[in-house]
Parts: sequence; C-alpha cells; structure tokens
Amino acid sequence: MGALKSTPDPIEYADLSEKTGFSLKQIRVLHKRFRELSDGDDVLRREHLRCISSLKYNPIRVEIIEAFFNRRNFSPSHQGSADEIGFEEFLVVMSHFRPPSPKITDEQRKNIRREKLQFIFNMHDSDGDGLVTLEDYRHVVEELLSRSGALGKETARAIADAAMFEVARTVGHKDPNEFYEGITFEHFLKLLSNFDIESRMNIRFLKSDVNPFCQLCC
Repeated sequence: MGALKSTPDPIEYADLSEKTGFSLKQIRVLHKRFRELSDGDDVLRREHLRCISSLKYNPIRVEIIEAFFNRRNFSPSHQGSADEIGFEEFLVVMSHFRPPSPKITDEQRKNIRREKLQFIFNMHDSDGDGLVTLEDYRHVVEELLSRSGALGKETARAIADAAMFEVARTVGHKDPNEFYEGITFEHFLKLLSNFDIESRMNIRFLKSDVNPFCQLCC
C-alpha cells in the first residue's frame, strides 16, 4: 500500500473498489475528502485529522485518529503504527464503516461483522498486544463519562471498574488477577454477540458533499 498519485486513473479506482467494496462514486467522494484533509498532499498525517472540527470534542478523538495509522487496520498481518498514510490505506480504514449489502451471504455477513469488531477491539487495545486490559477499558470509559462534565474522574473510574468486572463475570473469569491481564478478541466477540454492529458502524453516502467524518465521529 501507499500513496496514490493525485488523481487515480480508472484502473486504480477499479482495483480499490474490488479491494474495499466501495463503489467508484463513493471512492471519488472519499478521494476528494482525502485531498481536502491533506491540504492537497498525497499523504495524510495525524495533524491533518486533528484539525477536523467534528472531532474536536469527541471523547475518543485520540483513539479514532490512531485507528487510521494502526497498521493492523490495513491488514491483519501488519503490526505497529504508521507516521503517514496514502489514499489506499485511508480507504481501507474507511471500508470498515461501509454498510453491508443486503444481498450478501450469511458467511459474508459473519466475516464483515468480525472485521468491524476487530477494528473496534484494535482501538481499545492501545499497545497492540492482543489484549484489552482493565486500564485500556478504564481509559475509554473515563473519557466518555468525565468529559461530559456530569461526573468527576474518580466516579467515572469507579463506574469503569464495575463495568469491567461485569465483563469478567460474563466471559467466565473466576480469578480477578487473571482478568486484570486483559480480555482477548474472542472474549470481545462473545461480549458483543448480540450487538448490532452492522447497522451502527457505517457511513451513509446520501450526498456527494457529505463529510463522512461528521457521520462517523459525531
């Protein structure tokens, strides 16, 4: 993967469409947004995403931005974090938010669901060790609760701890010390087995001038 030239040719668009599932029209919209975000450059950096107004007050702003540079979101075999990404990487990450087609098979739907949940798991697994620890989870919950202004940091932490131990009970951890080491992706799948991730985690391409980040992050 890497940066594509400023205006991809039809063959490149067709290859990207096959790889990501986006239509050619959707790819053109996203390429336009990519160029706007990158100030016309062929690569996107963290500082470009930090300027998005719709992300400014999002409590998991850091996690959302890092997701675009997490190499695991480009391919399951990749590790580590990138300093910058090209349009192809950007499109691959955005494809995790693509709503599934109603005509897909049950097996395809199952795979899409797994990929979306893996993306969310990677956002929580901040050190990339394949485990979401109590501290990882606590950080996200604290940010969501305390930034609203309704709760203090300590109260938010107590709620995060209580929620995490409920998770431990759900996945069958009996030893608290074992649980503090973290939950695996398979545990994560079990926890969210009834969660409708397919309809919640998507982008709606209603108009060509819609900013996809507003729909993802607000």
